[in-house]
Amino acid sequence: MKILLVDDSETMRNIQKNILDQLGYTEIEEACDGQDALDKASVFKPDLILLACKMPNVDGLTFARTYRSQGNNTPIIMVTTEAEKTRVIEAIKAGVDNYVIKPFTPEVLAKRVEETMTKARAA
Repeated sequence: MKILLVDDSETMRNIQKNILDQLGYTEIEEACDGQDALDKASVFKPDLILLACKMPNVDGLTFARTYRSQGNNTPIIMVTTEAEKTRVIEAIKAGVDNYVIKPFTPEVLAKRVEETMTKARAA
């Protein structure tokens, strides 16, 4: 499975990459913001996107809206520190499929990936 990690923090991308690697996911592309992700997604064709919310240039919600408006249905998991209900609803309206709150454990990330991919396969 091909996964696109989108976060302006290289440290956060490395943490996610290490967890995903332990879970057996090795086809990983990284993007440092939403614009970089839009550019890379069209070439990389990910099966799943892990997306930060707050980033410079193009933030996560803008990325999700733009990506969805281009007809892409790749599952998106928002990875963020923002747990307020209004932010979660805003993310879902923007096209996000699932949510992970930082900090998270490897088990939580694994569960969200599994849930999201199961739901995507059923759709």
